[in-house]
Amino acid sequence: MSEQRRPAVGLCGLGNMGAAIASRLAAAGPVTGYDIDEERMAAIAGACGLTPARVPGDVASADVVVLSLPSPAVSRRVAVDLAARMRPGGLIIETSTVNPADMWRMRDECGKRSIHVIDAAILSGVRQMYEGRSTLLIGGSDEDVALASPVLGALSQSQVRLGPVGSGMAAKVINNAVAHAVMVVLVEAGAMAAATGVPGKTMADLLTGPDAGLTRPLTHRFAERILNSDYEGGMPTEAARKDSLLALELARDSGVPLFATQAAHTVYEIAVGSGLAREDYASIARLWERWTGRTFTDHGKV
Repeated sequence: MSEQRRPAVGLCGLGNMGAAIASRLAAAGPVTGYDIDEERMAAIAGACGLTPARVPGDVASADVVVLSLPSPAVSRRVAVDLAARMRPGGLIIETSTVNPADMWRMRDECGKRSIHVIDAAILSGVRQMYEGRSTLLIGGSDEDVALASPVLGALSQSQVRLGPVGSGMAAKVINNAVAHAVMVVLVEAGAMAAATGVPGKTMADLLTGPDAGLTRPLTHRFAERILNSDYEGGMPTEAARKDSLLALELARDSGVPLFATQAAHTVYEIAVGSGLAREDYASIARLWERWTGRTFTDHGKV
């Protein structure tokens, strides 16, 4: 797969995201694709110029195969089947959302057939992929990522190189966990705002501010304090516990059920009871350092 020749590219999975990937790849050069839904495969082939595979094995003739599949189990099964059919030295790019452990198993099983594997998690929606505005979170060896470069570049120029195989997927899963948890917190906040006469638009505008509760915990407390183990000064944990308790009381008085906010309050109770009352409330990170034996500053052992 030299720089002078674009590798032959295959694609397995033509769902919503797979169709967008097919569009990007086909715009850059020939691509063979397969999906178990033959009608869908034919429609996407007609729309973007993809060559439909008659059987799954046709995709294995490619140098690089991109996966866009519905579950980790399906991805693993397809990857192992492809590895048995592809030429040694071939490469599989996993874009389906899976866990790092799934990537490690895929790497080990495909490696037995001299097939390389990297992860290119997609940090965006389908529309962004169609428009070439997706961000790809890349995990894999430098050599394998270099082999994948022409294909990754066809998908998007916005790429974040993380580390070894699995690291791209880890970042994607963590990002999604934050998004889904924050969504619950925001709905709880909106319900409390509605119950107390605070206009929803006003609440949304407030939360977008640089010093507001949605932004500052990330930009200041996580990025500046936790990552530097700096917990002197600032808002004490005992004060954060008090404010958290006020929110629980407001919700109770307003008849608003809380789940995420209630669970988060428990952490502040534990932190105060663990001797962190007078440190900035970012110091709740120390609890996780104790529980996991890892620091936030260097990913090493405490």
